[in-house]
Amino acid sequence: MPDSQPQPPPPSSSPGPADPSSLLLSGARLTDGRTVDVRLGGGRIEAVGTAGSLAAGGTRACGTRVDLGGYLLLPAPADPHAHADTALSADAEGPVPYEPRDVQRRATEASLLQLGHGATAVRAHVRVGDVQGLGALEAVLQARRALRGLAELTTVAMPRVLTGVAGADGLAVLRDAVKMGASVVGGRPDLDPDPTGYVEAVLEVASEHGCPVDLHTDAGDPARLARLAAMAGGLRPGVTLSPCGDLGRLPNEVASRTADQLAAAGVAVVCLPQGGCGGVDRRGAAPVRLLRAAGVRVAAGSGALRDVSNPVGRGDPLEAAFLLASRYGLAPEEAYDTVSGSARAVLGLPEVRVEAGFPAELLAVRGDRLAGALSLAYSRVVVHRGRVVARTSAVREYCDSAASVELGLPRQGRGEVS
Repeated sequence: MPDSQPQPPPPSSSPGPADPSSLLLSGARLTDGRTVDVRLGGGRIEAVGTAGSLAAGGTRACGTRVDLGGYLLLPAPADPHAHADTALSADAEGPVPYEPRDVQRRATEASLLQLGHGATAVRAHVRVGDVQGLGALEAVLQARRALRGLAELTTVAMPRVLTGVAGADGLAVLRDAVKMGASVVGGRPDLDPDPTGYVEAVLEVASEHGCPVDLHTDAGDPARLARLAAMAGGLRPGVTLSPCGDLGRLPNEVASRTADQLAAAGVAVVCLPQGGCGGVDRRGAAPVRLLRAAGVRVAAGSGALRDVSNPVGRGDPLEAAFLLASRYGLAPEEAYDTVSGSARAVLGLPEVRVEAGFPAELLAVRGDRLAGALSLAYSRVVVHRGRVVARTSAVREYCDSAASVELGLPRQGRGEVS
């Protein structure tokens, strides 16, 4: 997809003099308007200095240099709500194929697509129990191992029923899933005959294993949400709800009271502005401004990535931020925080700033301001653990025109594209 106007060629790497484990990002623009050099090493940001100050003559030379002139440098996004087991299955005839090798292939490809967009960490919700048993989870865990060093993929085990006679098997499978390697417990309490009992069972397993909790709910029942907030209050390492689209359809007074209860309990909300996911209403995102005003931590996820729930899902965090800014009234900085700082906090990951000492999890997008990057961020460079792991380059070309000559507009011809 092209940029809105001609731009310089994509950044190129050139060998530096010494340390091959270090990386110099030169000439990058920050959101505060500064143009800087950023030196990375050991998976962290070692130094940030004015443009040109770190390129030569310093106490430590750089092994590799990446020219980021014309690019805006940001903390990398993270995706707190994806569905790796059903991703890229929209064209399948009949039910979603759950053969392990097929799930592993699709989960790997989906994660790489998201990495190309900039998401260096993804939380994948995976169904367990029923027909698929633990096969899909094992396949996604295999994908996670294959992606090590490129991206961080964590999994949420999602059983269907946890109460009554039928729920006994689901509870056993959930415990087995955690032992197998699922790092988060969750599910859809709204689908269980006893939603409150479902939540109690999930919280019990989470407490046993010290796991976070991540639950799907439309959040249309304020009394049920109040009970959930009361049960979840104080649980560490935390409880997340998503996508909560029906919360925005409640009377404002009721929604505000519910938001206050979630904030008091420390429950985070992940909205899905790009569309819902299996069985969840897709007609709108959670009321992000109301939730943020109440003090609820709000992050944004991608939801379905080209499966039957959303055949055109893109899994692009910057698109989620764009939609929150354009449709839901968030400032560009607030919108980007939902897919970066707040998303990382929901995932339990350390904070990232473009400052010395912070993790080298970064995204460079072509442009000089965040608002422009959210609307037309087609060219991207992704850094994970201090090394470039993905690049996307886009160039727009125009034919010769009198207007461009008369107005002196910049033009990028074929001869200038490498």
